[in-house]
Amino acid sequence: MILVDPDLDPHPPPPPKAVKLKSASAKSSNLHLPTARTLSRFLTEAQAAVRLRGQVTILLTSDEMLRSLNRRFRGKNKATDVLSFPADATAPGAEEIAGDLAISVPTARRQAAGQGHSLSTEIKVLILHGLLHLAGYDHEADSGQMARRERLLRGKLRLPLGLIERAAVQKRPTPKPAAKARRP
Repeated sequence: MILVDPDLDPHPPPPPKAVKLKSASAKSSNLHLPTARTLSRFLTEAQAAVRLRGQVTILLTSDEMLRSLNRRFRGKNKATDVLSFPADATAPGAEEIAGDLAISVPTARRQAAGQGHSLSTEIKVLILHGLLHLAGYDHEADSGQMARRERLLRGKLRLPLGLIERAAVQKRPTPKPAAKARRP
């Protein structure tokens, strides 16, 4: 089920000039929120690929809401792109509910512009990442299992570079230019 925060601005201003678009495909027209129907279809496909049973509810909301949720549930006072809330396995009827995801649309929009793809594509990347967390994967504590699974499923679902791979690319040190040899 896809829920859109009623306080979310449906017609945001264009991205700031500081955000460089990687390609023409990231024009502001591609940064509009996809329909709930489009995202619901993808959610069904992605859940099947992840082999995650049970209902998943996705809240599309603001940076402020993600910051609040992140502070409350993870003790981190900052906005983020996606948060996952697995269902309590001990609760009655838990087998019918997989959990909830919260996605910051403004953050997803900035990331989409930076990656050179549509907001729809970025939200799908975030949904897949969140579903893997609901399925029990944790890239912060495992030895690469979630990264491998995400990479495999991104291929099946026709998605670009995922969050874990982007973070790995950002962490790589930039090579220093080779020193020029001096002439004697």
